[in-house]
Amino acid sequence: MVEVLLLVGLFVAVFVGFNIGGSSTGVAFGPAVGSNTISKVTAAALMTVFALLGGWTVGREVIDTLGSDIVTTTFTLEISIGVLFFIGLALFLSNVAGVPASTSMTAVGAMAGLGLARGTLNWAEMGQIVTWWLVSPVLAFWVSAVIGRYYYPRLVEWFAVTQTEGSLLVLDRSGALPRPVLGPNTTQRELVGTLSVVGIGCYMAFSAGASNVANAVAPLVGSESIGMNPAILLGGGAIGLGAFTIARRTMDTVGNDLTDLPLLAALVVATVSSTIVTGLSALGVPASFVIIATMSIVGLGWGRATRTVTIADAREGDSPAVSVGALAAEADEAPTVGGDGGTPDAADAPPIGSEDRESIPDAEDLFEPATTARVIFLQNVVPGIATVASFLLFRFVPL
Repeated sequence: MVEVLLLVGLFVAVFVGFNIGGSSTGVAFGPAVGSNTISKVTAAALMTVFALLGGWTVGREVIDTLGSDIVTTTFTLEISIGVLFFIGLALFLSNVAGVPASTSMTAVGAMAGLGLARGTLNWAEMGQIVTWWLVSPVLAFWVSAVIGRYYYPRLVEWFAVTQTEGSLLVLDRSGALPRPVLGPNTTQRELVGTLSVVGIGCYMAFSAGASNVANAVAPLVGSESIGMNPAILLGGGAIGLGAFTIARRTMDTVGNDLTDLPLLAALVVATVSSTIVTGLSALGVPASFVIIATMSIVGLGWGRATRTVTIADAREGDSPAVSVGALAAEADEAPTVGGDGGTPDAADAPPIGSEDRESIPDAEDLFEPATTARVIFLQNVVPGIATVASFLLFRFVPL
């Protein structure tokens, strides 16, 4: 009987990891896929490798938190299966809708449902996690706002990517050994920009693995049904399976349907968000990449828009109405996530307070309102489903 339950537990853990891969791959590589920098298959392969690396290195701390710190309940195999089932079910619903959900909030919600039902919730640990959930989006906002206000125009000049026809690299067979060289139309700037897009996607995959591998396997590790290292391999492999299959829909949503965010802005958001998530994972805090990234986008747009006024003007109430469309002001021709474009001409960035508000497009130029509303709604509903379902199970079913 124990062997059968263990097999069921492993299957449910794979199911959870499968859905995490479907959700997280879109967030990590949606910008790269949407801008036609890499294919979906390449994105899935990179997601598999770097998510496993993140889980193997930083993710151990998060596994300990989810597996033993949030609730004081002694995990049995049956309890582990119940928790994992509701995590997987809630994430599956979000993937069916093609929307990346917060896997960490979903996992913590399922754990909290168990703790509330049994009266074993560790309120101190839960309070610490919720505190970081509140602080981290604010931190992401202000870091991105500073970048948007003071550094974004210069970054556009340095890193805007030109996308040309033909292969990025080709093999030069003129020598004794073939060697890769730039393609016929490829510039060095395009090569560096493309490698930056892919590299930051890999960094996001690493941070996703650091935070989310635990969501698939922590209950099994907490019940001592499986060791730490085999659990990480199992979770990483399951994430890879989801990346190669159902992640296609979330990559389309993030890369094509949700936003025409300039590619440079997407890279800034990815770097800020991944750094915060990786840092929290090292502290053992399950972090919501989705919410942190959203606030990073808002902060970057706010910072860019406020370049039109000085701090003195803002104190006097002469502050512009802020739109996320401000991100495109310096780079009307720059590639977008899900759009086209080229590299803007380099020019000295106008000083703060001298820029024209009319050059800043509206938010609708970057966001599809209906898709955005659907994404925000489901990102809040999915963790709630896991929490309520877990509470009802452990409150009324003796396990």
